[in-house]
Amino acid sequence: MLIAAARRRVAAWRQPHAAARIARALWIAWAIIVWNVVFDRVIVVAGRNYVAAASRAADIPAAPFANMDDWMRPAVARGLWIATAAGVAVLLTGLAAVEWAARRSARSAESLALQAQAERLTLQAQPEHLTLRGKTSPARQGKPR
Repeated sequence: MLIAAARRRVAAWRQPHAAARIARALWIAWAIIVWNVVFDRVIVVAGRNYVAAASRAADIPAAPFANMDDWMRPAVARGLWIATAAGVAVLLTGLAAVEWAARRSARSAESLALQAQAERLTLQAQPEHLTLRGKTSPARQGKPR
């Protein structure tokens, strides 16, 4: 019973509308992760640069000490802009790809439905003696093979 319920739930996820919704959520999550990684990287690089500058300033007795705010405040602003640009690029690319795929899937499903309908209409329009649904054609009836 539990396995059957799990299979039904997984089958529901495979439907185009549900799959597109899941794909959108995953692209949004990916954009948030990219934003976080890029922002963190900019802050880490700025912190390393500050430590190197503070080390150089400490080595010279007459030099002024490096102020952390002078290094990190611009890094935060720069990190926000760079991370936002990267996150928006990933988000727009992903959502556009999902929209394109959803439209393509809807068109192919629609064309398959129209094709099946046309085949049904063609089979209905054919006279019975021309269709070979498990029967022999009138021309072959009575003739041995």
